[in-house]
Amino acid sequence: MWNAKQMGCLRNTAVRSLVGPEGQFAFTDGVLSYHDNPDRSDHITLRVTEEQITTEMSRIQAEYDSQEYARNRKEEYPEMADQLDMIYWDGVNETTTHKDAIEAIKAKYPKP
Repeated sequence: MWNAKQMGCLRNTAVRSLVGPEGQFAFTDGVLSYHDNPDRSDHITLRVTEEQITTEMSRIQAEYDSQEYARNRKEEYPEMADQLDMIYWDGVNETTTHKDAIEAIKAKYPKP
């Protein structure tokens, strides 16, 4: 589960996903007000509700969770130099060491 700091980062990511990377925002009475440039008279003001933020946080979390298999595979794949060495020696020895190693990892962590 997420700790308080991670939840804060997830929340900020959700807010920025909804309003964009620039500008200022503030919470008032449970509603986020976003100003793209409060110093200009023609600035844009958006109002984002807590429900919208929670929905976006859930979307981001689901996207992150859906990539768990890829993160696990990445941790287990041999270093690139080792893979290239396997490929070379597979060619010399007419073996499938590299292919077998990669297939084993992919079988261990299948795509959902």
